[in-house]
Amino acid sequence: MQSLSVYGDHRSGNCLKVKWVGDHLNIPYNWRETDVLTGQTRTAEFLAINPAGQVPTLIGEDGRIIAQSNAIMMYLASGSDLIPGDRFDQAKMLEWMFWEQYSHEPCIAVRRFKKAFLNQSDDDIDPELLAKGRRALGVMEMRLLSRDFFVGDKLSLADIALVAYTRMADEGGYNLDEFLNVRSWVARINQELDLDINEGRVVPLA
Repeated sequence: MQSLSVYGDHRSGNCLKVKWVGDHLNIPYNWRETDVLTGQTRTAEFLAINPAGQVPTLIGEDGRIIAQSNAIMMYLASGSDLIPGDRFDQAKMLEWMFWEQYSHEPCIAVRRFKKAFLNQSDDDIDPELLAKGRRALGVMEMRLLSRDFFVGDKLSLADIALVAYTRMADEGGYNLDEFLNVRSWVARINQELDLDINEGRVVPLA
C-alpha cells in the first residue's frame, strides 16, 4: 500500500485548504509540489492522474484518485470534528462550501491571479470581478455579524474553504478593512489552524 499523496501548488488557495485539513488533523501525506504556471499540470504524466489537469489532486493509500478541493477536504475530514454532527449543520456547511466555489472563488481568486500572478493592472481586469468580490465579502460580513464561525460554534470545513482566498484578498485589490467582521474572522481562523500569515502569498511578476 502506498502513502497518501497530494499534488498541489503552494500558492493556490484551493490547494492550501487541503493541506490545512491534513495538517490540522495530523494526517500524514506526501506533498507533491506542482507548478501550474510552468505547465506541470499539463504534462502527460499528470494528465494520466487527473485528465482535467487541475490541482489539488489526491492519490489515496489504495491508489484511488480524488480531485476538487472541497471533495478532498470531505474525504480527509470524514469522522472528524471539522464536519458537524448535526444533520442541518452538515447541510449548512456544504451550502457555504458550494457557495465558495460558485460565488466567492470565481471573483476573488480570479482577480488575485490576474493581479498577483499575471501583474495585470486594474484597467486590464473586468471591473465586474471587483464588484462581485465585494458583494461576496459583504455576504460573509453579514453572516459573521453575531457569530465566530460560519456554521455552529466551532471551526468547520466551511471556514477552511472560505478563508483560503479571503485571507489573501488584498492581493486581488480587496480591502478587508471595509469588512471588519471578516477581517476578525480571518485572524481567528489563522489562529485556529496555526497558519503562517504569509503562506501562499506570491511575488508579483516584474
